[in-house]
Order: sequence, then C-alpha cells, then structure tokens
Amino acid sequence: MRSSLTRRVVGTAAAVLTIAALSTSPPATAADAPYDVLVFSKTAGFRHDSIPAGIQLIRDLGAANSFTVTTTEDSAHFTSANLSRYESVVFLNTTGDVLNATQQTAFESYVRGGGGYVGIHSASDTEYDWPFYGELVGTYFTSHPAIQQATVRVENRAHPATAHLSPAWTRTDEWYNFRGSVRSTARVLATLDESTYSGGSMGADHPHTWCKPVQSGRSFYTGSGHTQASYAEAGFRAMVLGGIRYTANRADADCRPENGYTTLYNGSTTGWTQVGPGGFTNSDNTLTSSGGMGMLWYSAKEFRSYSLKLDWRMPGDDNSGVVLGFPVGSSADSALANGHEVQIDATDTADKTTGAIYGFKGADQAARDAALNPPGEWNTFELLVEGERLQVFLNGALINDFTNTDPARSLASGHIGIQNHGTGDDVSFRNIRIKELGGTVPRTGPITGASGKCVDVSGGSTADGTRLQLWSCNSGVNQRWTVNGSTLRAFDKCMDVSGTANGAAVRLWTCNGSGGQNWTANANGSLVNPQSGKCLDANGGGSADGTQLIIWSCHGGTNQRWTLP
Repeated sequence: MRSSLTRRVVGTAAAVLTIAALSTSPPATAADAPYDVLVFSKTAGFRHDSIPAGIQLIRDLGAANSFTVTTTEDSAHFTSANLSRYESVVFLNTTGDVLNATQQTAFESYVRGGGGYVGIHSASDTEYDWPFYGELVGTYFTSHPAIQQATVRVENRAHPATAHLSPAWTRTDEWYNFRGSVRSTARVLATLDESTYSGGSMGADHPHTWCKPVQSGRSFYTGSGHTQASYAEAGFRAMVLGGIRYTANRADADCRPENGYTTLYNGSTTGWTQVGPGGFTNSDNTLTSSGGMGMLWYSAKEFRSYSLKLDWRMPGDDNSGVVLGFPVGSSADSALANGHEVQIDATDTADKTTGAIYGFKGADQAARDAALNPPGEWNTFELLVEGERLQVFLNGALINDFTNTDPARSLASGHIGIQNHGTGDDVSFRNIRIKELGGTVPRTGPITGASGKCVDVSGGSTADGTRLQLWSCNSGVNQRWTVNGSTLRAFDKCMDVSGTANGAAVRLWTCNGSGGQNWTANANGSLVNPQSGKCLDANGGGSADGTQLIIWSCHGGTNQRWTLP
C-alpha cells in the first residue's frame, strides 16, 4: 500500500541487478521496504514493439528489488481507490490520449498527494491537451532522427538513477527533441551531446533525463527506451530502477532546479590544496578520503554569501565533514577552530552527527532521517551561507538553520574544504559546485503562515497567473521563496497581486517592477502591498491545503501573519 512515510530498511543488499564496468562499483546498499508499482502501457498513437521487453524488465527489477508489479493497458485502473495501492506509476511508451477527464483528475490527485510517476521514452508523446501532464513530465516530444549511436553527458551522478553511470555514456537509441528545456522546473540529470550524432535540434543544452518534485509527489523521465535492446542494457536497467526507487520514495535526491553554479571539482583538483596527514584519491570524477585528520581546501578563492552544493557517500559508519568560513593558510585543526564544520557521520551525539553544525547545533533529526539515504547511497548537501546564517539542505530538504554568534568565527567570508577524518573513515565526494549570491544578500526559504502552512505555488507551475495558496510544508521547490529587495520570488518570478480591491488574487507573475509586486514586512507579521495598502491574506481565514491567497484590508488577524525566510 502507498505510504510516503514508509522508510528504507537497513539490512540486506538491495540491488541484485548487475552493473558491469559503468563506473566505480558502489558499496552494497540496504534493502527497500516492499512496495507496489503499476506499469501502464496503453497507446492511442504509435506503438513501440519494445513494450513487452520493458514490462519484463520492470518485472525482473521488482522480483530482485522488493516491489510487486501490476501491468495494464486498461485506463479504468485510474481511480483514486485503485491508485492508492501503488507507490509509483510507470508510463511505459504510452502515446496519445490515454485517460479520460475523470481518470486524469484521479491521477493528478494521486501525484499531488505524494504518488510517484516514471515516464519512459514516448511517455512525453502523450496527453498533449492535459496541462497537468505537461507539468508532470516537464515538456513534450516534437521529433526524432533515425536510430543511431550518441553520447549522453551525465551531469548529476548523485541521483539513484544515474549514480552508477560514467560522465560520458555512449549507447544507441532513438533520440528525442523536445518542445523546450526543462531546466527551469526540473533537475536535469543527463543531456544529449548533439555533436556526437545527427538530427539534434536543441543545441548545447539538450536535456534527456530529469526529475522534479510535483507538490508532495515525485516525477522522473528519461527519453531513452525506444529499442528492444535498451531493456537488456545494464546501464539503462539500473537507470529505470533508480527512477522507480526515487518516485516510490525509497531513495531521496535533490530534484529542485539548479542553474548558475560554477564547478569547483568535477575531476580536476586545480585550485585545491591538501593540508594535514592523509588525503584523497581522485578517480572516476570522485574524491575519496583516506587517513587524516587532514583537509582538502579550495585555496584559489574565498567566498562570501553563496550556495555550495556537493554530493557525498559513506560506505558505513564513517566520518567526514565540510568546513566553511576559515581564513587562508589554515591547518586542518585551525580551520575547525576558526570556521564551522557541517558534519557527515552516521552515529554520534546530536550535535556531531550528519547535518549538525559540529559542536554548535544539531540537525532537525526527523527531517534529516526522512531525507537521508543510507550508507552506500549518494546524498546531496546544499550549504546556503548568507552573512552569518547557514542553512543545510539534505537532498533538497531543510534540516538545519544556524546563525553564528561566536565572535571568534565568521561564516560571512572565508574558504571551504572537505575533511579526511582518519583511517577507516572513507567518505567520497562528487560534483562540488558553487553559486555566489553577490553583495546584496537575498534570503531564501519558506514563507509560513500562523497556521503553520506554507505559501505554495500551485502545482509547481511557472506559468504567469499561477495561483498562490496555502499548503502543508514539504520543502518542495514550489515553496521556496527568495526575499529580494521588496519582491518575493519563486522560480525566478514574483509574487504579484491581480488588482487593488479586497479579494484580489495573489499569483505568480514575471517580475516587471510594478507596484503589484512590492511587499513590505511589518513588525506584526503582516505583508503589505504598498500599491493597494492591503495585506496578504489567507482567504476566509482558512488554513486548509489549497486555500487561495488574496489581499484584504489589514486587520491583524492570524490569517494575515507571515514569517519570511
């Protein structure tokens, strides 16, 4: 039965699947709690002869990896009662209009409420007239050249669907062109290198595989899977398994959109300096610690106000950390004395385990445990430093929010490093990247009401006019707001009011500098739109999920009180 709270069970090795010579062999991972998957392969257009091979693949994966598989081409399965049986639904090479309006409503509610969706190949050639489906997949198919060999560039090697792959993956398939990039709404995991084949039409940024949160649900899509031979390839089989595990909430990943980051390490250690005993091996674009206690630090530059992201994995009960805000020339010990360490450690005291600011503040352990992949699997940290404030995101979920008050230390400027803790503490790192935020420090996080609910962009849509509403807080990208001057921004668009009268709807809109996009925070928690002189208001004093946000004459009520990041 579907339950988003069912967690991964530590014990036996999970993936019986063999992955030959794709990248460094991962440690054994823990067995998943059993779950159920529905495979839907109805076609109302072109029908792929690879569908039977795809069904057999997913059955094989299920038999080896703790999930049962139900297959159907009957749209009548799409009822709320029936869908509630499954943690994830796979659209396997579907085409055309395959669900009626009632079935569409049931499936949309299922996904928004926490269900999973996996789209394989022509799943993007499906339901062109259903807006939610376009949002769920991210884009639609437009054309393809002849079947041929091409190189897939894997840009995210932390997601369970792509962690096993090398940075360049060469294979033969039918390569889709899409209506547009999904980079603004999804985390791109892999792209197509159009220089390696003929017929690509999207240029240098040609997304091929991606993932995204959809309110409480999860979506994964890959353009691969046209040929029968695809379903016998170890790399593709492992990708499908990873996509299913992610969408079924058996593995976590940061699937928020990611743009504007500069690579600090992705195979090259130029700009990095090792201090102290021990060090890091550098293989397969992966740094792995050994010996210590030492530190590999980025000596080429110090940073002020930034978002630092990196992927990490520990094989067991190991110890490492990310050190921030220390001065140039520091030893491993003095960096810890003058900066702050974000800890990586499976077991220790609350202020010294994974996600803690070492010795200062423990992580929210419930949030941490819900987001943490077990030893043997990759995790992603985002360390957001804004002045003396440090927020720690694990696989996209906020798990710690710390403000430095120690006058001997400062997060506001300094260098960054990764720790090699000691013999036997073998922690690996990949894809270290940073986005500098500039001199004006924007603040990013949720906007919460007095009801405890979050300001939410309905459906995670980026379209102008998308309603803003209250929704249970879930750390989704559609609840992540940036306070930028007098504007409040999500998806690089602004919180906007449609008029000046009581009841005017509050919505998402392209930032244009108009008065309807300015907001002033008052000491009583109100957010006032100066153009209208009215307050941001939860309509009717409601607090239920989906309550529309409006403006209303300011009265100081609880439905007009907000906490900004």
